[in-house]
Amino acid sequence: MTTRLLPALHEGHAPIHLHGAFYEALEAYQTWTPGTDEPQVEFENHMIPISSVFGRMRTCTDMLPWRIEADVLDIVGDALISSGERAITYADAALVLRALCVKRLRGDDYVRLAQ
Repeated sequence: MTTRLLPALHEGHAPIHLHGAFYEALEAYQTWTPGTDEPQVEFENHMIPISSVFGRMRTCTDMLPWRIEADVLDIVGDALISSGERAITYADAALVLRALCVKRLRGDDYVRLAQ
């Protein structure tokens, strides 16, 4: 599985280069045309499907920077689990984005937010 090529989180925190991969995966998702193969991003000389990047970040407790948050909200709208009481984390965004990837790959209309 390609997720093994990505570094593990340390107590919920991701290394900075994994944050970068998340942003590249987000950009790739934004340009992904339905019906085409899943985009991949380069990480340490390996090509990784964007769903794997989002999957690795699904437990990341680091706060999502506001510049990335705006792009995520453009895609997911109100699907994030944040009521304004706390900052949106990478995990909040990754759970929804990974579910959207799976939905697109399956070609169905049902989105399941798996932990």
